[in-house]
Amino acid sequence: MINQIKQDADARMSKSIEALHTALNKIRTGRAHPSILDAVKVSYYGSDVPLNQVANINVEDARTLSVSPWEKNLVPTIEKAILTSDLGLNPSTSGGLIRVPMPALTEETRKNYIKQAKAEAEHGRVAIRNIRRDANNDLKALLKDKEITEDEERRAQDDIQKLTDKYIAEVEKVLQLKEEDLMQI
Repeated sequence: MINQIKQDADARMSKSIEALHTALNKIRTGRAHPSILDAVKVSYYGSDVPLNQVANINVEDARTLSVSPWEKNLVPTIEKAILTSDLGLNPSTSGGLIRVPMPALTEETRKNYIKQAKAEAEHGRVAIRNIRRDANNDLKALLKDKEITEDEERRAQDDIQKLTDKYIAEVEKVLQLKEEDLMQI
């Protein structure tokens, strides 16, 4: 029973780290990376689908992405979707290819992106702490039902705290890497 609670907490905490990686990938750096366009949705035959399901996204050079739609009639739709996304990108079309230049980041935008990254990291830390709280509540319920002893509960809570500390440290490491990435010129 205790091992199931620990395994569940571990799995949920690792999913929180994955969610943090996904959220941080949406914060663009000065360099071109296909994951920047992951949040862009395109209207395709009446439904909104992710851009990477209707086009190939490639890195042309360090500051340019190229988007090549699978259907030529999607070019204006994709261009409009990139323009209206809150990424601050201005695509240019040449024939069936859409080029998306990455504007250079100013000091002010870098600081704003770092604030945004720190906020995402804090969401990750809060999620991990909530998982710890849930696991501890499950342990208390087992103790109340007399399925485990107080010593077993205390040991399990210590293990869950170690797990929490490990994942909080992982959040800090991911945040530090993103900050370094954002501050590179």
